[in-house]
Amino acid sequence: MSAFSLRDIEKSYGGNSILKGVSLEAEPGEFIALVGPSGCGKSTLLRIVAGLDHADRGEIVIGGTDVAHKAAGDRNVAMVFQSYALYPHLTAAQNIAVPLAMRRLSTAGRLPLIGGMIGSQRQIRADIQRQVNEMATSLKIDHLLDRKPGQMSGGQRQRVALARAMVRHPNVFLMDEPLSNLDANLRVHARGEIVELHRKAGVPTLYVTHDQSEALSMADRVAVMIGGRLLQLDTPRNIYDNPAHIEVARFLGQPRINVIPTRGDDSGLVQAGDIRLATRSYLVAGAAVSVAFRPEFVRLAASGEGGLPASVERLEFLGSEVVVFTRLAAMETIVVAKISPAEAIGLSAGQRVDLKMAPEALMVFDEHGARLSADVASNAEHRAEALHG
Repeated sequence: MSAFSLRDIEKSYGGNSILKGVSLEAEPGEFIALVGPSGCGKSTLLRIVAGLDHADRGEIVIGGTDVAHKAAGDRNVAMVFQSYALYPHLTAAQNIAVPLAMRRLSTAGRLPLIGGMIGSQRQIRADIQRQVNEMATSLKIDHLLDRKPGQMSGGQRQRVALARAMVRHPNVFLMDEPLSNLDANLRVHARGEIVELHRKAGVPTLYVTHDQSEALSMADRVAVMIGGRLLQLDTPRNIYDNPAHIEVARFLGQPRINVIPTRGDDSGLVQAGDIRLATRSYLVAGAAVSVAFRPEFVRLAASGEGGLPASVERLEFLGSEVVVFTRLAAMETIVVAKISPAEAIGLSAGQRVDLKMAPEALMVFDEHGARLSADVASNAEHRAEALHG
């Protein structure tokens, strides 16, 4: 049994369908990153899991129990918001203690002065303080306990928000773009911290982000949502190397994947202008398909080697690599290549080049965007060569 699962979650607002039957399962201690373009339903899904919104249909199963109709406070899930949502008038220690105080103290016991005078509540308050101190120490923010949010940096506020979520030992962690308010350098550092904290907690985490680098570098599995549907859930490597849908392929990767609209034949060849490309996919003759390939698998052909004729549009120097934007001569299609700085020496805008890519790097999608499976046996004769004149 999975530790956490969503089954056919649907949600509409004013007749607009936001979530269209979203299902996923997370194993104990698994970190799942949920990515997709703005408006695809990521944050709505997270709010539904947290109980801050309700699904029109579907099940939310945590620890074997459907909690879809339970109040947020009865689900034992912890959520870290994009804005951190810390109480500005409370110290870090008081903010971290909030979920414990709300669960364990009586209404009178939560009052600052009276609560300390009630004998039955004194021991509970002392135990809460002990847990707050232990959590703060583990996150290395014990020196911040007396400070209020306005006296802390963005990274410090983020750690306080994480401590508040972790201190209650929830069954599920929910994180809604918790790093979006940090600067670029701090974000990279914070990624490692969150992954380490997740491992310590040992509970499933659903992490929403629009940043694909966060998703690929942090998660055990990545879920890609497009238009309210979950198109693919897989490991970072598989979802990048073997996207099941062309929209998944387009969303992941910087620069974006190259896509050439074309038609195929049953021998595994597709026509790109006057050039025929060999693929490893089974194709129906005459069927409209799209051939896609990552920029890192495009190389500039040596003189006389042949390839797809193109002209250089512009170059972007990124230090360890150079991104070359080219335009195919026969199709007026932009193809992007990633090459080393050494390969880019002498290259300039307007220069004519020939492009080559290996057949194993070519992915073929049908007219509806679904990935066509490879038929290795029928296309073995084409593996050795990428281009045919």
